[in-house]
Amino acid sequence: MSTDIPDWMVSAYSSARLAPYLRHSQDDAVRAVNLYHWNVMVSAAFYGPLHTFELTLRNSLHDRLSDHFGQEDWWNKAPLDNEGRRLVRQAWSRCGRSATPDDIVTELSLGFWTSLLARRYDRDLWVPVLHRAFPGYRGPRRVLQDKLYSLRLLRNRIMHHEPIHHRHLEADHAKLYLVLSYVNPAAASGVKPLDRVPEVLLVKDRVCRGELPPSF
Repeated sequence: MSTDIPDWMVSAYSSARLAPYLRHSQDDAVRAVNLYHWNVMVSAAFYGPLHTFELTLRNSLHDRLSDHFGQEDWWNKAPLDNEGRRLVRQAWSRCGRSATPDDIVTELSLGFWTSLLARRYDRDLWVPVLHRAFPGYRGPRRVLQDKLYSLRLLRNRIMHHEPIHHRHLEADHAKLYLVLSYVNPAAASGVKPLDRVPEVLLVKDRVCRGELPPSF
């Protein structure tokens, strides 16, 4: 590890975590430090739009499924596969015996919600009900599922503090708003003025060169 990396960063983040940033910066320690902090900056900026996307998606899916099966705890009637039932049981276990359906909805992961668009649910869920959770979408389920998988991967990398600087973040950002508009166009237009991602993307090079100080 370069001696130009501040000791506190090596201690706090570990040499193993910092090493990819050094490699990406051709062992320029100053640039690697700035790139690390810019990665945190852009991850923080994505948090708000992803927050809106995830809540909007799961609530739309939950509402349509509740209507279709005639009860808020629709998972007790829906033909979930073994993995889906296991995830619901885990959510109940974490929430406790007094859990409400809203508690379970909150506890279920984005991976659970996006899995409902898998091919195995095509006939039982997508065709009769879940396509209505995306009123702005006209296309194959598979294409939408691929977009959701990509956004889930981005979300998980951000939440687990992993590098995202190497991704095509402009495309990720556009995809997020595209899918959000499929679900709720008012939410997409409502959150966009609050979104800092475009401005953070614009300053990447200046931050990495040390011309602008990074800030979270």
